[in-house]
Amino acid sequence: MFEMFQLSFIVQAFIVSIIIGVVLSYLGVHVVGRGIVFVDLALGQISSLGVAFSDYVGHGQTIIPIAFALGGALLMSLITISDKRLKLEAVIGIIYAVASAATVMLISKTPHGDSDIQEVLFGNILSVNWGQIRIVGIIFGIIGAVHLIFHKKFFLLTETFENHESSVAANIFRENKWFKFWNFIFYISIGLAIVFAVRTSGVIPVFSFLIIPSVAAIMLCKSNLYITIAAIIMSLLAAYFGLYVSYHYDFPAGSSLVVVLGGIFVIASVVYLLRGKKKAAE
Repeated sequence: MFEMFQLSFIVQAFIVSIIIGVVLSYLGVHVVGRGIVFVDLALGQISSLGVAFSDYVGHGQTIIPIAFALGGALLMSLITISDKRLKLEAVIGIIYAVASAATVMLISKTPHGDSDIQEVLFGNILSVNWGQIRIVGIIFGIIGAVHLIFHKKFFLLTETFENHESSVAANIFRENKWFKFWNFIFYISIGLAIVFAVRTSGVIPVFSFLIIPSVAAIMLCKSNLYITIAAIIMSLLAAYFGLYVSYHYDFPAGSSLVVVLGGIFVIASVVYLLRGKKKAAE
C-alpha cells in the first residue's frame, strides 16, 4: 500500500495535500458553521481570476493573485445584508459566477486555453516542487498558529452566526468593537489559504477539502473539539487514499482526491442516518 511513496512526486503531493487538508478542514468548520459555504468557491475563483489576469498582462504572477484574493476577502468581510429576503450566500454566489466568467474570458486568450481551464479547476498537484511546499508550509503554518492562539475568538465569532439570538456571550461579542477586526482577520486567513492552495490543487479540490470533512464531522460529532479532530482525520485519510487511487488506477490526482472525499461524506451520511433511526427506535 505504500509503494507509491517510492516516487518523489507522490511524496511531494502527499505532503502538500496534508498541509492544505489539515488547515482547510479546520477552517471549514468555521465556514460551514457561519453558513458561507460559497465563500471558498468565490475566493478560489477570484484568486484564479488573478492568475488569469497576470498571465494576460504578462507579469505579477504572484502578487496579482494575492491582491485579488485579499481584495475579495476584504469585500466579503464588509458585506452586510439588512433585507431579510436576501442571503449572504446569494451575493457570494453572484461574485463566484462573475469571477468564473471573467476567468474563462481571460484564459481563452492564452495559447492552451482548454488545458489551462482544467488546471484552474483541478490543479496539478503531482507537479508540486519542494519550493512550493515550503511556501505553502510557511503560509499555512502562520494561519494555523494564529487560529490556534486565538481559537476562542474565532469560535465565538462563528457562534454569532450560528446562534443569532440564543447566545448571550455571542451577542455581547457582536457588539464589541473588535468584532469587525476578528471577522476581517478570519476572511484574510481564508483568502491567503485559498490563494496558495488553489495554485497547487485547483479550485474544486480546495473547495472539497474545506467543506466535505467539516460537514461529515458535524454529522458525527457534537463539540467543536471533536468536530475539528474528526475533520482533520478525514482530510488525512482523503490525502492518502486520493493519491492511492490516482497512482494505482491512473486517474487524475485532483479528481481522485475529490471523489475520495465524496466517498467519506457518503460513509458519514450513512452512519448519521443509521444513528438517527436507532435513536428514533429507542
